[in-house]
Amino acid sequence: MDHVHPVCTRFHTAIELIGARWTGAILRAMFTGAHQYSQIKTAVPGLSDTMLTQRLRTLEAEVIVERHVLPTSPVQVEYHLTDKGRQLEPVFASVIEWSHRWIPLDPDEGDTETCNVTSAT
Repeated sequence: MDHVHPVCTRFHTAIELIGARWTGAILRAMFTGAHQYSQIKTAVPGLSDTMLTQRLRTLEAEVIVERHVLPTSPVQVEYHLTDKGRQLEPVFASVIEWSHRWIPLDPDEGDTETCNVTSAT
């Protein structure tokens, strides 16, 4: 009889957090450093303001992202990955590597430049 591996609660919580729609793409965009809201939104095509706001709040509550208000006029806000967030980078690198092997690229999308395995950090 085949053995089914029981799913650990920690694993399940983690995979649901980083696997939530848009969350992975937002985190991937942030691995290059601090970013303003508009920069993150531009980096993730199709992402709505509502969804970006919700995901950033969730990531902030989970201490994966920090929100910094800059004392400028007008006020600017930057988002930074915490140590906890930065430690996800090798996980994402593995997913990117897997995707390059198993997920076919739609030739009409032309996103070969954004599908690199190495990060800019």
